[in-house]
Amino acid sequence: MKNSGAFVISLDFELIWGVFDTVSIDHKLEYFLNTRNVIPKILDLFGQENIHATWASVGMLFNKNWQEWRHNKPANLPNYNNSNLSSYNFGETIGLTKYNKLCFAPELIKIINQSKGQEIATHTYSHYYCLEKTQEVRDFGDDLEKAISVSCDMGIELKSLVFPRNQIRKDYLKICYDLGIENVRSNPKSWYWDDTSKSGLSSKIARTADAYINLGKKSYPISELVKLENSPLEQKASRFLRPVEGNAILRKLKLDRIKSEMTIAAKSDEVYHLWWHPHNFGEKPVESLIDLSNIIKHYKFLEAKYGFRSLNMLELARTII
Repeated sequence: MKNSGAFVISLDFELIWGVFDTVSIDHKLEYFLNTRNVIPKILDLFGQENIHATWASVGMLFNKNWQEWRHNKPANLPNYNNSNLSSYNFGETIGLTKYNKLCFAPELIKIINQSKGQEIATHTYSHYYCLEKTQEVRDFGDDLEKAISVSCDMGIELKSLVFPRNQIRKDYLKICYDLGIENVRSNPKSWYWDDTSKSGLSSKIARTADAYINLGKKSYPISELVKLENSPLEQKASRFLRPVEGNAILRKLKLDRIKSEMTIAAKSDEVYHLWWHPHNFGEKPVESLIDLSNIIKHYKFLEAKYGFRSLNMLELARTII
């Protein structure tokens, strides 16, 4: 019996750990407080419309406080050539109570985990950069083991992983597999996603333009999901849901592109994988929820007409076993 198409959502849940090297934490207090407040609203919307999703969560968010954070440091920390990328170095500089809500979120993780259809996945423990110079395979393994350990303490078994900043190392996939990770999100097959450790101008322009104009097909047949020996299943991302634009024309173009791509996937019985960070809703939370509602409304239309299914990453993998 042929599988109908699948609408997959994954969210990279990071708070400050995903952007500390690019922003000033003092300038982002309201932004990340908005992010915390909007997550239950996203879950309410998902619950109302039976939308399933994977939440790839940075392991440091599982800690309750700075004392626990320090206790949970792995034996081997990432040895980045650029020390400014180390979340451990950053944490030691801001270990003050007023920043707790930007760094820790065990209560939100529990709420997500208790919500129907939601999968807690890992975004590594420390938002680990696999393509940075001088970091080593041993350090990545220790990092992932720590992510698994802190989630286990909360009664959560990790089965899916999203590499921070989409920095996929093919030779690290076996480590993931050996530690029980069954699925990873991989990048679209486009030249401007080939090397995510670099931020060339042409790649940036192409990724931005791709949100508004047609630069190629985004969905893919379920038959392309092939499980390789000693490796997690790679599930390609289709589209990054960009933050709400200030320009109404661009905002509409973006949403129309997404809905058009979803329609193609539903008609062709293909997979369409939409992803974003919860903090992308931090600047304009009300408008962001309106846009998400618009996307979900279109999904419900496609569900009724073509049997389009809402699946998280683990559920999608289980359909091909």
